[in-house]
Amino acid sequence: MIEFPIEFPKVMRILLVEDEEDLGLAIKQVLVSEKYVVDWVLDGAQAWLYLENCWMDYTVAIIDWLLPKLSGLELCQRLRAQKNSLPILMLTALGQAENRVAGLDAGADDYLVKPFVMAELLARLRALQRRSPQIQPQNLTVGAFTLDWANNTLCVEQNERSVLTIPLTVKEFQVLAYLMQNPQRIVAGSKIRQQLWDMDEEPISNVVAAQMRLLRRKLASYSCDCPIETVPGQGYRFMVKP
Repeated sequence: MIEFPIEFPKVMRILLVEDEEDLGLAIKQVLVSEKYVVDWVLDGAQAWLYLENCWMDYTVAIIDWLLPKLSGLELCQRLRAQKNSLPILMLTALGQAENRVAGLDAGADDYLVKPFVMAELLARLRALQRRSPQIQPQNLTVGAFTLDWANNTLCVEQNERSVLTIPLTVKEFQVLAYLMQNPQRIVAGSKIRQQLWDMDEEPISNVVAAQMRLLRRKLASYSCDCPIETVPGQGYRFMVKP
């Protein structure tokens, strides 16, 4: 009998709201390298449009205080007024005690003063994840397959004494995680693309099929049968043998 996880760890999707383009790009690149999917917007009004319409299931928001059109403080206040508990890390050059108090009172969960080092930003994100167990990265096991978050690998149990370890790219890891969160269920390619590619990337229509081919080729190079089944006209399914 195959056991599936009852609560699935999410593929982490972050809304980054930062109007300084050099800083925003640097933050996004670091987050993507850490296996986050990141939507980056340059003003508060666009961020509110994303959040109000619930276009994506975000796990954390990183919001600058001094934004065009709608401030980070107002974004926090609007979210909390709607009883939205999305974890928020606020970035700002305003480092005085009264500013930190105002940001936290507005609903921010943490506060990081500019300039900062990326290592501290990542540490604060990990701290937010520890406070929210439902979004904390963890290993995911379905059948003989285990995704190891810390080492970015797929471990395949071949017998009681043998485990095959396959290194993964960030996108390979994300695709496998998303399908393993929904074992034995058909997931449409459009849904995978929507959830795992940035909204501003405008990926080509066959990007998911191309990624599946690369993933199958990777597993085959390690003499591992690919557990992902293509269901013509419907999508993809992570199959596990009984």
